[in-house]
Amino acid sequence: MSRYTGPAYKKSRRLNFSTLENGKDLAKRPFAPGVHGNERRRKLSEYGIQLQEKQKVRFMYGLSEKQFHKVFVKASKMKGIAGENLLILLESRLDNLVYRLGFAKTRRGARQLVNHGHILVNGKKVDIPSYTCKVKDVISVKENSLSHPAILASLEENITPKAFVSLDKKKLSGTYLRYPDRSELNSDINESLIVEFYNR
Repeated sequence: MSRYTGPAYKKSRRLNFSTLENGKDLAKRPFAPGVHGNERRRKLSEYGIQLQEKQKVRFMYGLSEKQFHKVFVKASKMKGIAGENLLILLESRLDNLVYRLGFAKTRRGARQLVNHGHILVNGKKVDIPSYTCKVKDVISVKENSLSHPAILASLEENITPKAFVSLDKKKLSGTYLRYPDRSELNSDINESLIVEFYNR
C-alpha cells in the first residue's frame, strides 16, 4: 500500500487521534467522517486496537505500510525496547526533524521542502525525506532558500522546538542534539500495541 496523500483531517477523525499533533484536525468535528460519523463507534477487537495504534503512528509520520514495517524491523534489532526504538527512528527521519525545528508547519510540508532540495545536512544537500539523521547532525536551509515564504511563515508561528533539537533562527540552522526521551514524545501513543501487532 502506498503512502496516504488524502485529507489528513479525515484520517484523524477516523482514528480519533490528532495526526497533526496540534488538535486542529479534531477541534471542529470530533467524530468519525461520513453520514453516520456521529453515531457510536463500534467496539474494536484486540487485533483492531493494535491495528488502529499502528495506523495512528504510520499516518502521523506519513509512511507507507512497507516503509513503516521496515523501520519496525530495524527497531526490533536494536538494543533496548523495540517500541521506543521505533519512535526514536521515526523522530530521527530528516523530514520529521525539519518539522521539529519549525521550518515547516506539518510533516507533509517538511517532506516537500526536503524533496525540493531546500534542506542541507552537515552542509550537503539531502533530498531524501526518510534519511536517518545522526546525533550532532546540523540541519540547515540552503542559502538560496533562506527567503522561502513557507519556511518564513512557519518560523513566524514561534513554535518552540523540542528539547532534543536546537535552533538558530538567524542562520536558519538546527542541530539534532540527542535521541528523544519517551516522555518528550506523544503520550497518546501506546507503542507496545504496535510491537504486539507485528509479533502476533
